[in-house]
Amino acid sequence: MSSVAFESVRKTFGKTTALKDVDLLVRDGEFMVLLGPSGCGKTTLLRCLAGLERIDGGTVRIGDRDVSDLPPRDRHIAMVFQSYAVFPHMKVYDNIAFGLRMRNKPKAEVERRVKEGAALLQLEPYLDRYPAQLSGGQRQRVAVARAIVTDAPVLLMDEPLSNLDALLRLHARAELKRLHAEVKRTTVYVTHDQIEALSMGDRIAVMREGEIVQLDTPSALYDRPADVFVGSFIGSPPMNFLKARARNGTAVGDAFEVQGPPGMDGKEMLLGIRPENIRIGEGPFRGRVLVVEPLGSHALLTVMVGNESIKVVAPADTTVRADEELRLAPEPHKIRWMDAASGKALTAPH
Repeated sequence: MSSVAFESVRKTFGKTTALKDVDLLVRDGEFMVLLGPSGCGKTTLLRCLAGLERIDGGTVRIGDRDVSDLPPRDRHIAMVFQSYAVFPHMKVYDNIAFGLRMRNKPKAEVERRVKEGAALLQLEPYLDRYPAQLSGGQRQRVAVARAIVTDAPVLLMDEPLSNLDALLRLHARAELKRLHAEVKRTTVYVTHDQIEALSMGDRIAVMREGEIVQLDTPSALYDRPADVFVGSFIGSPPMNFLKARARNGTAVGDAFEVQGPPGMDGKEMLLGIRPENIRIGEGPFRGRVLVVEPLGSHALLTVMVGNESIKVVAPADTTVRADEELRLAPEPHKIRWMDAASGKALTAPH
């Protein structure tokens, strides 16, 4: 068993509480992503799992073992850092072999595992090179290979792609996803990039101010955010939110009126709708186009609806122009309702 469990884990730095009684179960073989903005506690949670930070309360388990007080070397984990952390004076072969040699593995086993890891990460042509002779993407693959050859049941990754350019990140995401499908190692992956999280995670734990605000599959998080923060953080562009008040079964806002959720009369609400779920044409939203951005595969419109601006994804060949008045139709089954005061979903995500 290589599941990971955080049970009421708390961590403080002076007067600052970095983790507030966090509970999280990472299933055996799962690719779990910790996602959130800078300072939300995601890296601190990963470091508590690795043993690089001591927790101030709660329990950390790997499988059936309580590892809360164990040093990193006894936790049977492997870690890939943001900065690669490859040894510049060692060739690729020796970098990958380093952890195995530290564990005094037999020479034949070291050679077999290094070759297997290099094959998995497509590094065979580079085994005799030094890191300075490699690209950033190749160096990152060396760091990943060094981690996976150790056979540690839990693999931790702390923003491993953030130093790569956009094209390399796209390629590296696909490689890491393929790698996980092959080795099925329990993986905890930290990122602030919601595209990385959506494309790679089996489940995503969205964190904010030391707490997990929603834990779900990528599709559920995107389609049914638990609150305004999740809807605003996930998606590019993010979910639109418009103020409305429930009245006689309808939701009335500035420049629109739509059917509202049942039993909410008099309540102040927010109507949430994704930009791609709004159609140009006869509909309840009355708007004026501020900006039209051609983006190749589609156009992105910024539209004023009453006193609030929203984003709308339109076909690439749209004839809409700035300052044009138009009507918009949100897809009714894609509307999500939030409480205006708390920002929380009025119907629980499922």
